Amino acid sequence: MEQVLLYDTTLRDGLQREGMSLSVDEQIAIAREIAGFGMHYLEAGFPMSNPKHAEMFEALRDVDLGDTKIAAFGMTRRKGVAAADDAALEGLADCFAPVITIVGKTWDLHIEKVIKVDRAENLRMIAESVEYLKGRGKEVIYDSEHFFDAYAAHPDYAIECLQAAHGAGADWVTLCDTNGATLPHDVAAATAHVRRALPGARIGIHTHNDAECGVANSLAAVTEGARMVQGTVNGYGERCGNANLVSIIPTLSFKLGFATVPPEHLAGLTTLSHFVAETANLQPDNWAAYVGRNAFAHKGGMHVAGMLADERTFEHIDPASVGNERRVLVSELSGKGTILAKAREMGLDIEDGPEVPRILTRLKELEHEGYHFEVADASFELLIERELGTYDPLFTLESYRVVTEKRADGRVETEATVKVVHDGERIVAIGEGNGPVNALDEALRNGLEARVPELADVRLVNFKVRILDEGKGTGATTRVLIDSGAGHGADTWGAIGVSQNVIEASWDALVDSLVYGVQRVQRGAGTPAV
Repeated sequence: MEQVLLYDTTLRDGLQREGMSLSVDEQIAIAREIAGFGMHYLEAGFPMSNPKHAEMFEALRDVDLGDTKIAAFGMTRRKGVAAADDAALEGLADCFAPVITIVGKTWDLHIEKVIKVDRAENLRMIAESVEYLKGRGKEVIYDSEHFFDAYAAHPDYAIECLQAAHGAGADWVTLCDTNGATLPHDVAAATAHVRRALPGARIGIHTHNDAECGVANSLAAVTEGARMVQGTVNGYGERCGNANLVSIIPTLSFKLGFATVPPEHLAGLTTLSHFVAETANLQPDNWAAYVGRNAFAHKGGMHVAGMLADERTFEHIDPASVGNERRVLVSELSGKGTILAKAREMGLDIEDGPEVPRILTRLKELEHEGYHFEVADASFELLIERELGTYDPLFTLESYRVVTEKRADGRVETEATVKVVHDGERIVAIGEGNGPVNALDEALRNGLEARVPELADVRLVNFKVRILDEGKGTGATTRVLIDSGAGHGADTWGAIGVSQNVIEASWDALVDSLVYGVQRVQRGAGTPAV
């Protein structure tokens, strides 16, 4: 298998994403994760760009990243200044990073209006900068900024810029789609031309995603001879982002037959993606290719039936190969196969029983009322238990009452009283909270935690309300979704309630969430019910 080297620029280009900011410790943590996954290069940015970046760059000096090479980033020398006298180039040459990536101009628009030199001086700036850094013992990657725009405007000079870098000793020449607007067939054609014009050069590709072609353009370049791909984890970057390495890596490995990271590391791809997102305080993309929560989620009844026959019918790879997992979603589109698949997840064998049509009928009735079980796995499993007659209620409700009082000083206080029966004993408990759902939750816990200690491990993670028929105003039907978790792990489940009364809908979702949570804690999180 031919090797494609991976160049990660999450800590430089990725940090240009709007709203993305990382502390030095967070950047070091991401660097360790990226290196542990097996990226070949880690671009740590321009060491003299700002104090925080300088601190992070220096902190990396003492971090063991294994075989991953740290790259410092900078620009060609300034116009009219010898390379050896350019302070920025000298700083790059003096830094500990063994690899230096320098970016140079290629497009006349920038040569004339940004750095304001003629074409000949631009070529000298490229060649002399590369030659100086090579003379200082560095591996040099030359990034040809706006290469594809330049190639479209004046292909001969665009090639000359690459030849200047290559002739001066650059280890790699990288073709950059800086504006992110080039299409894959144009990337392929230009890359093929470069390979013919510079037969001894090693070619890299650096794309942005402004036309939603960042991944496709990277792959097009590889098919025409590029053997280094630059990108970021999750495609983070300025404007619409950079090429997404999380999508590129498995495609190169599984679809195109190239070697990327060690094969045993590919199963850590989902973990890497989520780790970087969570560290950056960003929500992981549930619809991301390969690693998203919904990447291998199946909803349509025919799809699920096909999956039960052979997973290859509706899955392009094994989810486990990238550290993800298959999910079967339950909805009004479900058929017998969906019910059977969910029952198997619960450890139940109802293949030939009469329960399946009954469960399916009840499911579709509830979906018609506004239930949405594909995001409420806990409520669906409890629905199956109720239809099978195996449901074990946590308590029997006698009544509940919620009182909210707003005082003259502006304070709002909510108190809930619940009356339930547990193991034959009537319990009356009161709870106070910042709203009715919080107060009801507190009341139930106050009354039951001494008897059901597992409740202490169940925590509410998210609470969402949606109006289903807006035209009815305050009389509309309300859907409440509650996500809960056990302990401090990532294991979560969803519960649902639907009613014209938002408190009743919240109560139903809350009870399902607590009942299911207690079951999970009792049997061990992740273990199927039997």
